[in-house]
Amino acid sequence: MDDLDDLHDMDHRIVSALRACGTDPRVAGAARALSWAGEHAALWLAAGLAGAAVDGARRGAWLRGTALTAGAHVVSMAVKRVVRRPRPAHVEPLVRTAGRHSFPSSHASSAAAAAVAFGALGARAVPPLAAAVCVSRLVAGVHYPSDVAAGAALGALTARLGARWMRGGADHD
Repeated sequence: MDDLDDLHDMDHRIVSALRACGTDPRVAGAARALSWAGEHAALWLAAGLAGAAVDGARRGAWLRGTALTAGAHVVSMAVKRVVRRPRPAHVEPLVRTAGRHSFPSSHASSAAAAAVAFGALGARAVPPLAAAVCVSRLVAGVHYPSDVAAGAALGALTARLGARWMRGGADHD
């Protein structure tokens, strides 16, 4: 077995194990709610706009962080259209998905971008909530771990690359 076959096998086993956790109705409910909240980056866009509304001194930084989060989501959707990896078919999903492609996870991209951008602004609740959204996609059975890891890396990188712009612009508001 080569390394890609090993990764593929591990991806399948992890999805199966985490999806099995979703047989508990409380876990399934939490996974569904987190997946719904993260759809199209809605939770993160709302959080960024709320931050901008309540933190007038750093309104520009919040808005730029929100733009970075939206940008990470858009880039992940573009990558999905190129890669076209199908979603896991060996488990029954807990949620419907907006598309049929799996790599990278757009939920994870926007969640990680928000964790980095809004975390830098002191929103301490965002990183653990972002991690929960990422895990929810595995429990829901709609992504492989490598999809989530790649999406999170893409989102974090997007926010890190834009960090200077986000902070630098805040000095001039």
